[in-house]
Amino acid sequence: MTEFQEKLRQQHEESMHRELEALLATETSKTEAEISRKDFDGFKKLFHRFLQVKGPSVDWAKINRPPEDSIQPYDRIKAKGLPADISASLNKLAVVKLNGGLGTSMGCKGPKSLISVRNENTFLDLTVQQIEHLNKTYNADVPLVLMNSFNTDEDTKKILQKYKHHRLVIHTFNQSRYPRINKESLLPIAKGMGTSGENSDSWYPPGHGDIYASFQNSGLLDRLIAEGKEYIFVSNIDNLGATVDLFILHHLMSQPAERRCEFIMEVTDKTRADVKGGTLIQYEDHLRLLEIAQVPKAHVDEFKSVTKFKIFNTNNLWISLPAMKRLQDKNSMDLEIIVNPKTLDGGLNVIQLETAVGAAIKSFNNAMGVNVPRSRFLPVKTSSDLLLVMSNLYSMDAGSLTMSKKREFPTTPHVKLGSSFTKVQEFLHRFESIPDMLELDHLTVSGDVTFGKNVSLKGTVIIIANHGDRIDIPAGAMLENKIVSGNLRILDH
Repeated sequence: MTEFQEKLRQQHEESMHRELEALLATETSKTEAEISRKDFDGFKKLFHRFLQVKGPSVDWAKINRPPEDSIQPYDRIKAKGLPADISASLNKLAVVKLNGGLGTSMGCKGPKSLISVRNENTFLDLTVQQIEHLNKTYNADVPLVLMNSFNTDEDTKKILQKYKHHRLVIHTFNQSRYPRINKESLLPIAKGMGTSGENSDSWYPPGHGDIYASFQNSGLLDRLIAEGKEYIFVSNIDNLGATVDLFILHHLMSQPAERRCEFIMEVTDKTRADVKGGTLIQYEDHLRLLEIAQVPKAHVDEFKSVTKFKIFNTNNLWISLPAMKRLQDKNSMDLEIIVNPKTLDGGLNVIQLETAVGAAIKSFNNAMGVNVPRSRFLPVKTSSDLLLVMSNLYSMDAGSLTMSKKREFPTTPHVKLGSSFTKVQEFLHRFESIPDMLELDHLTVSGDVTFGKNVSLKGTVIIIANHGDRIDIPAGAMLENKIVSGNLRILDH
């Protein structure tokens, strides 16, 4: 049987190589063809490994909790304080934001980073303000690096013009572009190298684990090392809590050379809302990231439990640039493959082979986790998240959001907005002004609901408009521990 499988594997691989060469032959631009060839080289490696591995990539019996000292509490790192010359450390840092995603899940066209989140400021505006503030305050030179995808690159570059006179250097590089493959034939579905028309669904950016290869392919890795940069701080651009933390930076820089920590993953305590987040485990004597996609079906509930796996990955990562170069040069970063099945509009089943940036933790020396406060994880994935960050729960200073001092308890309220609020435009249309939520614990809204000006929500508020009904919460209303249902129309007379 194994001989048969081996022949089948070889066949799949040969067919794939033939198809990729045929696709490259359709590319008219020489520069584009060179870029695509590099992308395809990476894809071939991934495809080769995909054919080798069958079944779950972890043996559940070998999973252990990480040793105590491998995940440090943030307070212990903060207790060390800061040196007088923290700007010297800042000058060895670059900030990388993952900017490959579109705003489609929130009903927006174009890059997600261009959605307005607060006082007309977009995710990108806030990032630029934060880094500029850092550079001015500490007289430092921290560059911003954006990892774009073929979906976001063009729109992002147009917008970058407006930051020309800001005090920061912005670099961009592109994630690879990989071909989606037919689930049955395991061959690319693309008919040519274009990304529009019949090929618009044929390509995908292969997850953020691609940062290692594409960063090197772009030449930026070598350039930043030549400029004296030692670490990058990597995070998702839609995580508004992911600001440069000087205490973690100092911790990295103050280690003796022989014990230099090459990788820090910021983790935070799991709540019921985070059961799907990746977690850190000890596996074959290494710290390793375990994602839900790698868990055998029989153990998914155990993975989601808050008692066994208490923390999850925020995807705020601190990575050594020389170490990244060393591992890339030796081609020794063996990232677990995430097989992401998709069904296209026409009903065709395809698969995307992806990797996660945090999965590389097992390859770096002296890697560790830092258990950070929840405030460093403030992602905006839905309009419910958007409502929180637009509200008076947060105050903004130099592009950074912090929980308002007026809120009595540090946890964020649990907000669930129904499908009428999914798209940002509809969401904005339904709020004349964002309600006062300082004393809110839980808000659920379902159906056709609108909010007038200066509404105040406290405790637990549930508003349900049944199908065909509409509820207009009047201006100035104060709802505290209330359930509102039925029909309430307020019309201009």
